[in-house]
Amino acid sequence: MQKNLPRLGYVFLCIAPFLNLVVAGARALRPAHLVVGPILFVAIAAAAWMAGARTLGPGRSESGQLALAGVMLILPFAIISLLWVGIGAPFQATLPENHMRFVVLVVDSILVTGGFVVLWGALHDGGELLVSTVGLAASVCAGTAYFICLNISLAQVAMRVRGDRTPLPPIVGTFYDAVEFFACLMTYLAIAMFATSLCRARILGRGAAVAYAAASAVLMLFLVMRGFEYPEISGRTAPWYTQPGVIAGIPAIPWLMPTLMGAVLLRRAGEAKAR
Repeated sequence: MQKNLPRLGYVFLCIAPFLNLVVAGARALRPAHLVVGPILFVAIAAAAWMAGARTLGPGRSESGQLALAGVMLILPFAIISLLWVGIGAPFQATLPENHMRFVVLVVDSILVTGGFVVLWGALHDGGELLVSTVGLAASVCAGTAYFICLNISLAQVAMRVRGDRTPLPPIVGTFYDAVEFFACLMTYLAIAMFATSLCRARILGRGAAVAYAAASAVLMLFLVMRGFEYPEISGRTAPWYTQPGVIAGIPAIPWLMPTLMGAVLLRRAGEAKAR
């Protein structure tokens, strides 16, 4: 049974982000979020430990670097699992809940960027320089754009919490749409580049790398077809989950694949440590 624990942890980590999306969208769960959230967070932490997070430690070993990158890429959805249970869409949530939503998104944008930087370091030390460097450049651009646009949303919600309903100037809204568009676009590019680099380094299988790249390309296409302007999402419009362009541009959606990548890195870290 003990030999199967790393595999069980890995499988749960692959399921967890999709489970989190379902649980976060279920507004009826909000009264129980104080119980459900900590349970999900602890389950993800335990799964990460079983999969390979236990190899974290001092030094620059291959397993330690992969484990650190994996933990940083998994943390964004672990935090979401803790705090977003039943939060629903922005138009369903209260102002304090939306304030917390954007605080989480800002923190997550930093963690994802940091995870990609650590992953680049591990790949660089392993000798894969070209593709991983392109991935690093894309991820840093994405992280910077995310940090800017999400803090605009955070500031706007903070003003509304204090009772200030002054609308944003049109130029700020247009600027936000453009920055958010490129944040998502660069994230998908970074995912495709790092998946290719991991394949070249023999950490990720060829089929999985192709799947990451193909999914990134499809989501980038949906994003481009949607255009710069982010569509309105409210109870008066068509449900967001029926609009591919909207799905591709929801800030947390591009981080699904890095989370799955993080699970792979933790598993490989555990295997490398065992050898």
